[in-house]
Amino acid sequence: MLKDISHKTVAVLATVVVLTVALAVTVSFADEATGNPVQAQIDQGKSTYASKCSHCHGPNLMNSGTITPDLRAFPDDKTRFVTTVKNGKNNKMPPWGDILSDDEIGDLWAFISSRRKP
Repeated sequence: MLKDISHKTVAVLATVVVLTVALAVTVSFADEATGNPVQAQIDQGKSTYASKCSHCHGPNLMNSGTITPDLRAFPDDKTRFVTTVKNGKNNKMPPWGDILSDDEIGDLWAFISSRRKP
């Protein structure tokens, strides 16, 4: 009986090792195929920004001569950003919470924060 348990334990451990290695290889290939996940968010945010935000905020995160702020100078405050995008601002910026998903807003944050002025 002890011999059977030992073989079963070894078989289970071997299976776990094989699955762990397979998962690691799969993740590695996924990273190579899609690049850095943060970069993927930035790219997606850039696309969303171009289609939803640039008409007011400008193509380069600023729109001179308007009331919109220079988004390159937006504070490093994701909570404030998400709240502003979802709820709008001072009846001048419309709320986007019913239009953009949480993931899209997160991607926008990744894009805008990657372009922040030092």
